[in-house]
Amino acid sequence: MTLVSISCPVNPSEDPEKVRGAVLAIFPDAEIELSGGRYTGTAPGLGKFSQLIRRDRILDATRAVLVVNTKGNATRMALNKQVATVGKVSFAERRPVLGAIEVTIEDDDINALIDRVAPITVDGEEVKA
Repeated sequence: MTLVSISCPVNPSEDPEKVRGAVLAIFPDAEIELSGGRYTGTAPGLGKFSQLIRRDRILDATRAVLVVNTKGNATRMALNKQVATVGKVSFAERRPVLGAIEVTIEDDDINALIDRVAPITVDGEEVKA
């Protein structure tokens, strides 16, 4: 079973609804709550995220981020909040000024999950097993 946990700060200068919209643009089925200046919650899967990275042809970059951040049965990624507001995936720098949408993905077979979400490509095309 896959568990997708989401955490995202809401700064005093930000509109909480816009930040919420940024999260939901990438994870539309997420259930998130605002508490203490931070949205936290879970999403039932990575369907929309997977569609977006295919649309924008960033499978290799996504795979690299997920693989390098894998520890045990989990992986992590940080997504740029501002870019997410327009329904695009962009991986955040280490410490973005406004913070990032922090995503932790847990799965019993995390490597198989990464293979499904961000498969290996050759010349930009998915390699079918």
